[in-house]
Formats: sequence, C-alpha cells, structure tokens
Amino acid sequence: MIKYFDLQKVNHSFEPQLSEAVQRVTRSGWYLLGPEVKNFEKEFSNYCGTKHCIGVGNGLDALRVIIMAYRELGILQEDDEIIIPANTYIASILAIISTGLKPILCEPTLKSCNIDPEQIERLITKKTKAIMVVHLYGRTADMQPIDKIAKRYSLKVIEDCAQAHGAIYNGKRCGNLGDAGGFSFYPAKNLGALGDGGAVTTNDDKLADCIRAIANYGSQEKYINIYKGINSRLDELQAAVLSVKLPRLDNENEKRRRIAQRYISEIKNPLVTLPYVNKWEEHVFHVFTLLTPHRKELQEYLLKQEITTLIHYPIAPHKQKAMEEYSHLQLPITEQIHREELSLPISPVMTDVEASKVIEAVNGFCK
Repeated sequence: MIKYFDLQKVNHSFEPQLSEAVQRVTRSGWYLLGPEVKNFEKEFSNYCGTKHCIGVGNGLDALRVIIMAYRELGILQEDDEIIIPANTYIASILAIISTGLKPILCEPTLKSCNIDPEQIERLITKKTKAIMVVHLYGRTADMQPIDKIAKRYSLKVIEDCAQAHGAIYNGKRCGNLGDAGGFSFYPAKNLGALGDGGAVTTNDDKLADCIRAIANYGSQEKYINIYKGINSRLDELQAAVLSVKLPRLDNENEKRRRIAQRYISEIKNPLVTLPYVNKWEEHVFHVFTLLTPHRKELQEYLLKQEITTLIHYPIAPHKQKAMEEYSHLQLPITEQIHREELSLPISPVMTDVEASKVIEAVNGFCK
C-alpha cells in the first residue's frame, strides 16, 4: 500500500537527531519561553528573510494574533473587512471571524487555485482594511498585482503560509511577501513539529512586540498585562524539533518538486486536470492536487490499486454549517474546486517506484 503521507517514515529519517533534541529538552528542565524557542525564532526569521519571528501555539493562532495586534495598534477595528480566498481551509476564515472582523470571500482562479487578483478590487469597500492571501497547496499567490491593489487602497497584506514553507516569489520567501505571515507547523506540513506549533513573521517592529505580548497573556513583563491577550506559545520541545528539520527543508521541497514534475509530465489521462506550474520555485507541493469530475470513482479505483489519496477539501467554507450566513453566496469556481479536487501521494520519502505506480494507476483509470 502506498500511503498518502508516511509521517512515521518522514520523522524516522531525522533520527537520531530528533531523539537527541527531545532528550536535550527533557533534561534541561526548561520547557516554555526558553533558549530552544529563541534559537528557532532566529533561524526561521533568517530563513524567511524577515526581521522577526514569533513562535505561537498553532497556525490558526498565528493568524489570530496578527489581527489582534493590528486591532490593539488601532489599524483594524471591529467589523472591518478582510478579503480572503473563498476556497481556503476554514481555519483562515475562522481567524478573521474570531477576532471580530468580517471575511469577504473572493473567488480563486482555476489555473492556480489561489485568490484571483482580478476579482479583489470589485470587493473593496470603505470597510476593507486588509487582504489575507493564502498560499494554498504550497503555491504562492500572485503577489505583484495584489501588492499594487493593497498600496492603491492602503490595505494590509496578511499571508497565510500554513502550506507554503520555503516557497519563493520573485526572490523572496513566503512570510516575507506581505506585512505579516502566519505559519503552521502541524506534523504533516513541509516543516512539521511533533505536535501543534506555529509562528508569525514580520518586518514591523511594533507589530512584532505587540504579537509577542498578546500571545503571552498580553504581557511583556511577568504579571503585568497591557493587552487582553491569549495563551499561545511555541514550546521548547517543538522548537528543538523544528530546528533539527529546518536545515533540510529546501532539499525536501526539491524532492517534492521532482515528484510533481514526474506527475505533470507523465500523467496523460484526459479525465484529470493537472496543476499548472510556471515557476517551480513558487510551489513547494505541500499537496499535489488534480481536478476531475470523476473524483469518487478515481479515488475508489486508486484505493483498489493500493494507493491512498486525500481530498483538500470536500466542503467549501461557505457551504459549511458553521458558516450558514454565507450559504447564499454563488461561488462557482470555489465550488468546482471543492467538488473535484483530489490529492495524490507526495512526500520527500516517496520512492521513484512508488511515483511510477501512482502515474501508471492514474493513466489506467477510465470512467
């Protein structure tokens, strides 16, 4: 059986360094806000090319604390609007709703499955204060036209980088393409911890200071609380794990690209639509997606061939019960993506033989 993603095998490839890092932390007696977090924050900010990195508890909190900090700094107000791609994972949208702002759902393009810059401007109102771009599936959003729109209307640009660790756009990495970026280190990410974890990157000194305080109960000094904060901190254990994995991130992203290149060049089945890639460095293939109106049949067929797949994601956010207030929206491109998307196995430990088997199986599918 070809697993969709063999996390155990991925983590085993980092031994014995992972076990040594875990042991170092457990023996240190320091488990929060210590040297491991400081070291990883410095390493990751250098990697992304930003002045600041603030470790937080998870990817959702990374986005939440950015918005909370902008509210504390008076840049965002309750009920302000943030434009966001309609086909993102619901966590991106929840970050906006949970902080008292209003998400405005924007259609993506079928070609990229990222937010369509041509659709953004028509959604801007007097209450629009930011654009949240989501680098979905590991592909960078088309930032150049988005930046022009943001400058024209004095909007903040917040990056959701949860699936795009290491992706590059015009020479700069994700997390350094907007005003602030939020990352998730969920175990299955391209850079994954051994549990939950997240980070914010930014070049804004005031924003960074505010975020760091908000994530620590609103405190910059113990028992002195200047904001109504939350408890969202990257712990020492996860930071140590991430420091072990970070030096191999570019190499592992390249392994994903090589598999993706094979899929794109060798899968010839007319029943599926493969991703379009213009510049390979802009995509780190957190997932490899194809679109097909025969998703259910293809998924069942591949499983019979002992190939597991996943769907990212089966229900569009505006069709979720939790977001019934958005159910009236007509978003045909978003709905098509959620109806047809299927993710093939891809990982840095996947073998050429396994990739060949996936290619052969997809090519052998007929309705």
